[in-house]
Amino acid sequence: MVRQTPNKKINKLGDGDLIRTKSNKIIFKLSCYKNNPVVKPKDIGLTWYENKKLKIGAVFNPGAEIYKDKIILLPRCHKGYKRGMYFDSKLGIKRYYLENYISEIWPLVSGDGVKFKRLKNAVIRGDGTDHTDFAYGIEDTRIVKYKQQYLLIGCGKIKPPFKGGNADRIAIYSTKDFLNIKYHGMVDSFDSRNIVPFFVDKKVYLLLRFHPNIHLTTLDAGIEQLLNPEKYKRYWQKLYREKNRSLLFSSGEFSHEKEKIGPSTQLIKTNKGLLSLYHAVGEIDINITREYGLNRKIKRGYSICAALLDSENPKKVIARTQHPIYIPSLPYELKGNKKIPVDVPNVIFPVGAISIKDKLLIYCGAGDKYITLLSCSLNNLIDYLIKYCKT
Repeated sequence: MVRQTPNKKINKLGDGDLIRTKSNKIIFKLSCYKNNPVVKPKDIGLTWYENKKLKIGAVFNPGAEIYKDKIILLPRCHKGYKRGMYFDSKLGIKRYYLENYISEIWPLVSGDGVKFKRLKNAVIRGDGTDHTDFAYGIEDTRIVKYKQQYLLIGCGKIKPPFKGGNADRIAIYSTKDFLNIKYHGMVDSFDSRNIVPFFVDKKVYLLLRFHPNIHLTTLDAGIEQLLNPEKYKRYWQKLYREKNRSLLFSSGEFSHEKEKIGPSTQLIKTNKGLLSLYHAVGEIDINITREYGLNRKIKRGYSICAALLDSENPKKVIARTQHPIYIPSLPYELKGNKKIPVDVPNVIFPVGAISIKDKLLIYCGAGDKYITLLSCSLNNLIDYLIKYCKT
């Protein structure tokens, strides 16, 4: 657990709330920072003009970590794209798509956790400029500390976004300072995104999604399997062949998880176990939405969920939430408005989490447009999981 002394702004962040719903369910609700979004596209120059009209890009889904007493974010950034709508015959709903939607990562830095600026204009490109194994964007990059360096695990797109499946590949980088960033290659043996490695004793574990479920496995070749994925291609192929053995959580057990689930932030070590935050997509019923001030269910929305894994044997699940700990409920998470538009409605997507003493800070993408900050007392959340969510 991070030992830094919290600054005044972090001290004042909310501790989360325990709520008994009208249907007599006990839920936990993360606190939302009052001045969200903490980063908007305009803040870092993600704008352009089209036919003399100002267009606003997107900055969202940031990995997060502490480096030299500063908070670092690695959000995906987009500009120069167009938004449209199509009918998803599989889901039976209208959905948005985006053309010319190639992302790159812009490292951001903050001294207080709420005001961010670019880190010396550093950038991780995903357009084929720096390497050609993927050329359609680098997305949703988690930061995982490993000894004296940081692993940056993202999703490299081998096809344009919204142009069909089998486009997502694990893209692996490392850095010691977030300025000099080394590319290690991608795992091209299968389609997957939302990858979170972590370490227990000398074993390297990997949380990942094989659509639509969450899997947990160990890497046969250890850390070298991540740092040299091409050399250990046969190990990655074996991991995929044996994926039925690595299932951790199945989607569909709860209505808000019925479409898909996936690992989100890096794991947080606590004295009760390993805290894993994950995201879900499904239908969020009125019993939950009304606790967020909404008067109807969300037919299709993202939400944040949590699980507690055993510290010595992470395949042992101590607790798992049956209800979300946060759902879209504010304009920049829902459908937006003229003042604060969104690109994709009903989205809250956590990618980075850090703990500073008892405070848990969670950095999320909202509406596929902004970065927001959620928080809670880490002890409060763990107590909720153990008291109300044991498996």
